[in-house]
Amino acid sequence: MDNSVNTLNWFEISVSDMSRAKSFYQTVFSIEMDQQEMMGMQMAMFPYNPMSGKVAGALVQSEMHKPSTDGAVIYLNGNPDLSVALGKVESAGGQVVMPKTHIDEDTGYMAFFIDTEGNKVGLHSNK
Repeated sequence: MDNSVNTLNWFEISVSDMSRAKSFYQTVFSIEMDQQEMMGMQMAMFPYNPMSGKVAGALVQSEMHKPSTDGAVIYLNGNPDLSVALGKVESAGGQVVMPKTHIDEDTGYMAFFIDTEGNKVGLHSNK
């Protein structure tokens, strides 16, 4: 495996109400998401610069995408300090299920929240 390539290259967060979910993520991360239909699915893309080499992903609403707290756990980038995004979760309609927690000096911090669609999502930051 080429060590210069991200291990994770795409993520999809399943949603049942695109408008509500898009509003939640735009509020929590202070971003704008472009929405489009692709292959019969509604998708809202997280901001991404293809030249950055960073991971990209989207919210997805379709018959085959069902929100669940038992799905794959992804960790979204909360740098420089995940407290900022985590502090917006509940007012945006989500629920914090694990507060900011120190992992170790080298790895940083983590937290978990449930989004407006019922997905358990992780946050990670260095501080």
